[in-house]
Amino acid sequence: MYRNIRDYDIRYTDVDFKDELKLSSLMSVLEESACLSADELGFGYDDIAPRGIGFILANWYIEIYRPIKLKEKLTVHTWPIKPKNTIFLREFEVYSGDEKVCVATTRWCMVDLKTFAILPTSAFFEGDTREYNDFRAIDYNSWRIAPLKVGEKKYEKIVSASDYDHYFHVNNTKYADLCLDTFSVDELGTRSVKNVLITYVKQCKYGEKLEFFRADDGDVSLIEGRVGDEARVRIKVEFRRI
Repeated sequence: MYRNIRDYDIRYTDVDFKDELKLSSLMSVLEESACLSADELGFGYDDIAPRGIGFILANWYIEIYRPIKLKEKLTVHTWPIKPKNTIFLREFEVYSGDEKVCVATTRWCMVDLKTFAILPTSAFFEGDTREYNDFRAIDYNSWRIAPLKVGEKKYEKIVSASDYDHYFHVNNTKYADLCLDTFSVDELGTRSVKNVLITYVKQCKYGEKLEFFRADDGDVSLIEGRVGDEARVRIKVEFRRI
C-alpha cells in the first residue's frame, strides 16, 4: 500500500527551551511530508493551483506518545484516504528508529482560490483511478470543539507579514505557537503536549488583532482565538506532566 516516507533531523531551531520538538515544528514536518506526497500523487500545489484550486486544512488531531528531543531523527509516513464529498483525510505515523512516537490525522478541504469557497472533491478528483489506503493511523472522528463560553484572556497578537503563507492568510502551523503562548514558561516547564485537536474556524488576515482566551480543566485546556467576538481558531490540548 502507498506511503510517502521521509526522514527529518530535529534541529536546534525546531525545539523549545526544554530541547523538545515544538508543536509548530512537528506540524511543519508533517505538512512538508503531506505536500511532497501530494506532489508525488499528482495533486500537489503545482498541479491544482493553475486550475484556481487549493487545499486548506480544516482540522488537526495529533497524539504524541513521548517528548521528541533535539537531534533525534524522525521518519514520517503519510498517505491519503480516498476523498469524499468535501473532505480529504490524510494520515501520519512518526517514528524515531523503530519506535512509533506520534500519530496524526488531518482533514483538508479544496477551495476556490479567488473566493475561498469550499469545493466538492469532484472538482479535481472526479473519475479518479488512484489507489488509496483505507487504513487510518488513528481512528479519530470527534472533530468538533464547542465554543468557549468562559475563559480568561491570556494573549493577543496583531497578524503580521511573517504569519502569512502563499494563500495570504495565517499559516495553520502558526496557530500552534500562538495558542501555546497563552501559557507561561513556568506552566510549560513541567508539562508536554500529549494530544491536541485544532479546528480552524475562519482565516485571519494581515493587521487583524487576535485575542486568545483559555479555560483549564486539570491537564486539559481549551483555547479560542478571536477577532472581536468572532472565533477564528479553537484548540483542545491535553498535557502530560514531566
